[in-house]
Amino acid sequence: MTFDIWPLLAAVAWLVVPSSATSASLVGVNYGRVGDNLPPPEAVPRLLASIGVGRARIYDADPGVLHAFANTGVELVIGLPDSCLATMAADPAEALAWARANVQAYLPATKIVAVTVGNEVLTNANDTGFALARCLVPAMEALHSAFASLGLDRDVAVTTAHSLSVLATPSYPPSAAVFRRELLPYVCPLIAFHAGTRSPFFVNAYPYFAYTQESSGVALEFALLDPDATGFTDPGSGLCYTNLLHSQVDAVYHAILAAGGEAGKLVEVRVSETGWPSAGDPDERGAMPENAARYNGNLMQLVAEQKGTPLVPGTPLRAYVFALFNENQKPGPTSERNYGLFKPDGTPVYHLDITVPPENATAAGGGGDGGISTPEPDGESSSGYFSISSAAERRRSQWPWKTEAVVVAQLALASIWWH
Repeated sequence: MTFDIWPLLAAVAWLVVPSSATSASLVGVNYGRVGDNLPPPEAVPRLLASIGVGRARIYDADPGVLHAFANTGVELVIGLPDSCLATMAADPAEALAWARANVQAYLPATKIVAVTVGNEVLTNANDTGFALARCLVPAMEALHSAFASLGLDRDVAVTTAHSLSVLATPSYPPSAAVFRRELLPYVCPLIAFHAGTRSPFFVNAYPYFAYTQESSGVALEFALLDPDATGFTDPGSGLCYTNLLHSQVDAVYHAILAAGGEAGKLVEVRVSETGWPSAGDPDERGAMPENAARYNGNLMQLVAEQKGTPLVPGTPLRAYVFALFNENQKPGPTSERNYGLFKPDGTPVYHLDITVPPENATAAGGGGDGGISTPEPDGESSSGYFSISSAAERRRSQWPWKTEAVVVAQLALASIWWH
């Protein structure tokens, strides 16, 4: 006899995890749904809460998912498809209609904090004439104006996610990084938009890809973010780098400063995707559970320390792990279907050992709602436009500030839950 166990697990989950997720952790997870065997959206917020993650990113604005995240406390980044850019850029009314139907209609129950306009638009292989790229900033401006007219512009950020291939050079050394020349007509107004709205610059950064390039010479330990990896000193800046992700993020910062000047100093870089596959084809070296566990464990520990990169040490690194589930319908090599922290049945793909620094840990039950209580920096709230404005000012002036408490539970807890 067979039956659908997910509704039962989802119901039991309400009894064993906090009544609301915490968004104080600077770690988020990408919730992709390119699969035919994934659990229902209703089960996902509880899974996130079980591992202490209160931020998630989806790639669309699916009503079922938005309803599933209602009253969970999870901060949600939603996506506007590439196919909508041209229409939205040409007609502000379309942007307003989209904002009303896909964002305003779900607030405040569903905590939508940002919209990504397209995904990797500037490096879209099918956009050979840059027609889509020309629509990017106008579409973002139209959507931001729509939110302003609805009184939501301080609550919902407008951004877009980029591939690292927007850079003309690899991430070594970071100080030499610049944007590809042909992209500058689209990148410069984009930087001005981010500076003007205080929205973050999202980048999909994968040390795994750099490691798999035979000519890169990247050591595995450096790519896996191992704390004892041998680093290098950037000859241009004199800064020391001990892991590849910091090098990649600072390369983007340097490129933004080179292209945007003073406006670039107001732009914060956040990692919208990063991860490591647990399986791959024979020619995909390094794609194995042990490496995936090391990378994602080191990543979460690195983010939990609430430190910035060598170039911007006063701005804690924020990152979204890719991905929540293995997605069996993703095209491409085997690795593309094996980035998940979890299998579709809810069991962990591998054990992820996370040790949260004691000074960052807080006990569950401290909050008035029975959830996890986490203090915020002075004058800040975990909601409201990602705390973007205050973060930008801290970065510009390097004022000292209090750290947020970060709680990231071991994925072993999820294993107990599902079994």
